[in-house]
Amino acid sequence: MDFKKINNWTGWIVTLIACTVYVMTIEATGSFWDCGEFISSAYKLQIPHPPGAPMFVLMGRVFIILFGDNPLTAAKAVNTMSALASGFTILFLFWTITHFAKRMVETSKEVALTTQQIILIMGAGVVGALGYTFSDTAWYSAVEGEVYALSSFFTALVFWAILKWEHKADEPGADKWIIFIFYIMGVSIGVHLLNLLTIPAIVMVYYFRQYKPSFVGGLVAFLIGVVITGFVQVFLIQYTIKWAGAFDVSFVNSLGLPFFTGFIFFFVLVAIILALGIRYADKKGKYFLKLGIWCTAFFLLGYTSYLTTMVRSNADPSVDMYNVDNPVTLMGYLGREQYGDWPILYGPDYVDKVENVENGDQYVKAKTTYEIAGKNYKRDWSSAPSAHLFPRMWDSDNDRGQMDSFKAFAGVEDGTPPTLRDNIKYFTNYQFGFMYLRYFLWNFAGKQNDLQGFGNVRDGNFSTGISFVDNFIFGDQSKLPDTIKNQNKAHNSLFMLPFLLGILGFIFQYQKNKKDFIVTGLLFFFTGIAIVIYLNQQSLQPRERDYAYVGSFYAFAIWIGLGVLQVAIWLEKFLSKKIAAIAATVITFLAVPALMAQQEWDDHDRSQKTLPRDLARNYLESCPPNAILFSFGDNDTYPLWYAQEVEGIRPDVRVVVNSLLGSDWYMKELRYKVNKSDKFDLIFTEDQVMGSKLNVAYFNAVPGFGETTYHDLDSVFRNVIADPLGKYQASTQEGPVNIFPTHKFKVPVNKANALASGIAKPTDNIVDELLIDFNPNRQYLLKNEMAIYAIIATSQFKRPICFTSTQELKEMGLDKYVRQTGMSYQLVPTIGQSIDADVSYKNIMTKFTFGNAKNPNVYYDEENRRHLNSIRLTIAQVAQALVSEGKLDSARQIIRKLDSETNEKSFPYGMTSNRGNQHNYFSYIFLQSCYAAGEMNVAKKVSSSVLKDLHQEIAYYKSLGDPMSEDQYMQNLENAYQSKPNSLSNKQMVFVQDALTTYQLIAAIEKMGQDFAAKK
Repeated sequence: MDFKKINNWTGWIVTLIACTVYVMTIEATGSFWDCGEFISSAYKLQIPHPPGAPMFVLMGRVFIILFGDNPLTAAKAVNTMSALASGFTILFLFWTITHFAKRMVETSKEVALTTQQIILIMGAGVVGALGYTFSDTAWYSAVEGEVYALSSFFTALVFWAILKWEHKADEPGADKWIIFIFYIMGVSIGVHLLNLLTIPAIVMVYYFRQYKPSFVGGLVAFLIGVVITGFVQVFLIQYTIKWAGAFDVSFVNSLGLPFFTGFIFFFVLVAIILALGIRYADKKGKYFLKLGIWCTAFFLLGYTSYLTTMVRSNADPSVDMYNVDNPVTLMGYLGREQYGDWPILYGPDYVDKVENVENGDQYVKAKTTYEIAGKNYKRDWSSAPSAHLFPRMWDSDNDRGQMDSFKAFAGVEDGTPPTLRDNIKYFTNYQFGFMYLRYFLWNFAGKQNDLQGFGNVRDGNFSTGISFVDNFIFGDQSKLPDTIKNQNKAHNSLFMLPFLLGILGFIFQYQKNKKDFIVTGLLFFFTGIAIVIYLNQQSLQPRERDYAYVGSFYAFAIWIGLGVLQVAIWLEKFLSKKIAAIAATVITFLAVPALMAQQEWDDHDRSQKTLPRDLARNYLESCPPNAILFSFGDNDTYPLWYAQEVEGIRPDVRVVVNSLLGSDWYMKELRYKVNKSDKFDLIFTEDQVMGSKLNVAYFNAVPGFGETTYHDLDSVFRNVIADPLGKYQASTQEGPVNIFPTHKFKVPVNKANALASGIAKPTDNIVDELLIDFNPNRQYLLKNEMAIYAIIATSQFKRPICFTSTQELKEMGLDKYVRQTGMSYQLVPTIGQSIDADVSYKNIMTKFTFGNAKNPNVYYDEENRRHLNSIRLTIAQVAQALVSEGKLDSARQIIRKLDSETNEKSFPYGMTSNRGNQHNYFSYIFLQSCYAAGEMNVAKKVSSSVLKDLHQEIAYYKSLGDPMSEDQYMQNLENAYQSKPNSLSNKQMVFVQDALTTYQLIAAIEKMGQDFAAKK
């Protein structure tokens, strides 16, 4: 049998299976998180968030053209690109596994493989490759328009390429594969940096093939691999652009030359140096120097996709993150400067604040020169008194409950400084255990449910399906509420079979071929545990982060495949070698990839889900024509971008992202027209907000600006905060700072404009001024908050201003001036009517869409359910408003509308959730509206579903501790809540708040039903 032909054909068949599965299950439109941004960027060649993904954008654009350049198929085109990239990742994984398996099976290179050996090698490749195909994280990334699928493809390609080089190393010109690898790495930087982490493993392959292995030699080779990785990451990626930017500043400012002259000169100079270096190495016979220079040259050639970022940014597209229209901003863009940095190997504990130190001048592109707009700062992690090696608990903020996390995972006590031992414990329990090992076991042991994990025994843990194992670790799993167990499609029981098969392969490769084991192990380590160390994550994260470690899951799949060889050897004790090879393949195929596909298909099939696009449509359609819509989160913003930029939904609405308003480049973008949305004024000039100017203003009392009267906002902002004359500034050790003199502002209302634009109704009691009370306890005002105030002040009510949420408005004193018009909230010059019931009713009945939630086969994970609950809450609020206006029929109609557009199987009314029983609480609000409107059919359905889930929750919480009566349990809950002595177990203590809200909801729902029955 011809091994090469069979290997190729089998690989392509496996790839066809993977591609088919992924294409069948891709999301119908844009997904949540960054997908809407990336698809929008690909559709119009725009600029996504730092550090960018220009190669992804270009390739996505090609796929969109292949799909007809149609806005309605653009998302499917980019999603298909991810699916195919993932499918071809499986191809290279298959060939990688068969490469390793062949070397472990064959007795001699001169002796042809037997049929039994070929069957066994193919079986290993099929089981390992398809095991990864159906793994949770890889499948999740494969069906959406994000960078991780394409990144995995390039990672698989370069790792396979070094094995291809190894096979051909003795042939002339074999080192072209090395140059090819570095070119692909350069290309992949335009997608994601994961690819670079293969370098240490690649260097070890080269070392083992070219040199006689020894401990010292292996250690040196490993260190060389680490150095090369750092050289590429820091020098080639960062410093080349940094130096090119410095050249451009010098050429423009000192020589008076046009922008980009210095940038071009720098890279021409680099090309000349590389060419001279190759010539020198060739002449002197320095082969490794020559090879290294060629690799560098081709890496930089692949890296040139970032030139398109500056080209497109100069065209001022709608999505233009960081406004990368010059080499200086490209430096910050690649360096992810807007996200800050963190300590890795040396730094402080959270008990110390870290000093910011100057890091050079901040240059900003002006009309003809680069101007200094302030100083760049970086955090000096070594300056704190507590600085030490391996700082893991470094974050002194508590905006995400970091302090509670430090206590829970490291056991630190209030007022006690953490020790190095505490840091190691936190790393072991949280960063490695919770934020890596849990994800690893999701993929290869099983998954409990789709609730985001926060460290308790109920939410988002691994789950094997083996009762005594799961019950020992997490408590009696049979007591879990149905909605997060049997009825939760993400509840996948793999019985640890993929994990155990991978462990067999791990041991088998170690025993049979230690060189290949080291290579695979380095790939596993650097794409997994090394990332854990580098990211140094602090809890609690806003979302699960399993996608960051997909490279290590890929490496583990190699061991899964090699585990088939060990199973075959065991079976050979009872069967002939050929039958054992077949049996091992069939048994492991059924036990691993077949089981994984059966368990995980339903929670990875997104082929009929359209919620992100529909949610964005609901926000946009809730806005009046030509509105400004402020958004406050990724999953508000990115779907809005997709809906507008790709599908052309309501292009007249201007989406303004609150989190980006704190940057000068985003404020600049608001000054030009986008789509059908006109530009608008922000009070401040471009120069006044350039760079770090006006990043923050501090409260400082000034004579004439008391806190007992309201002061004209426009005047305060123009004359005091912006302070063109330098009169109103406070002196600090770091220099003068901008100030604001009062927390009380007023904005005059142009009533004629408000009526003419439809912002106010003739029946409204329009106020003369908006009286704004900024939080009196706040001593600082941020640039994004100033921008919102400025936009309101300068709009003069000619243009509607809307918000996707009111949570952030209370701090700014604006919440009393907004009126709900569906999913959005409109700023109005009146107080009293918080909901425009008629407009909201019309929007809901004629414009709202629900993400195909009436289809019982569509799966909605926790994030999707959260946004469906936002729609449910909106309809409940509008229904209550209609009831209060005596419009019972209309209230019943929108209640029935929601009920008919959602299905209990895909989006139940009663469902266990975290964040304070949020899901059931929203259903309780909806139930209130049902009773108020007299819609009893829906009310019975909601009440029954919610009460069933709530009672199951109580039974579950009680099961986590010692048996006790209902009264005893409630008394212990009250004691625990008041920090009094109690008899609750540690597992129960985590759910005190949840259990109390559950009891409260049960009592409220039962009373509501009794009250309604009494009225009848």
